[in-house]
Amino acid sequence: MDTGQQQAVMGRPRGFDAEQALERALLVFWEHGYEGATLTDLTKAMGITRTSMYAAYGNKEELFRKALARYTRGPAGYVAKALEQPTAEAVARAVLNGAVRTTTRPDCPAGCLGVQGALAVGETAHSARDALIAWRRDGGEAIRSRFEQALDEGDLPPGSDPAHLARYVTTLAYGIAVQAAGGVCRDDLQQVADSALLNWPPTP
Repeated sequence: MDTGQQQAVMGRPRGFDAEQALERALLVFWEHGYEGATLTDLTKAMGITRTSMYAAYGNKEELFRKALARYTRGPAGYVAKALEQPTAEAVARAVLNGAVRTTTRPDCPAGCLGVQGALAVGETAHSARDALIAWRRDGGEAIRSRFEQALDEGDLPPGSDPAHLARYVTTLAYGIAVQAAGGVCRDDLQQVADSALLNWPPTP
């Protein structure tokens, strides 16, 4: 094969929509978790061969990390938007309301990829579990930082503990996700979210 032919092959399109295929992989991981999502499940949903999957995304672990990043930008993007709210209470409300909406979407699997994607796994899935632990930790740290800002600005009462408030909000959000995965309906979960913020800020 001469240089021109090699360039033609290298420049040839994959023949599938990489973003659409990644979205389909995300839904498989979301529904089945990391270990439950087999390569057969993934490639069938993505509409590609294993060879194409490895070439485009790397191995299963790398595909999962890419799907998690897409989940963070997409369905879980409500967290970043919540941090832009003008008050700590509005931040907390936006996080919990976002958790309710995202974990009960009729067009997506119930629950949260970041919570139940790899809670209990075997030796081969420790990297996925660790990725989700880091994902949850980073989310909690971002909320804590926002509450520290609120404390500095006088939006929270003196003596408030931003770390405690962040744990309170994230624990509720993750609990909402677990309940949603267990079949609890959106209206019931919204009542929980609303009740949790009746007395804001909670005290340790």
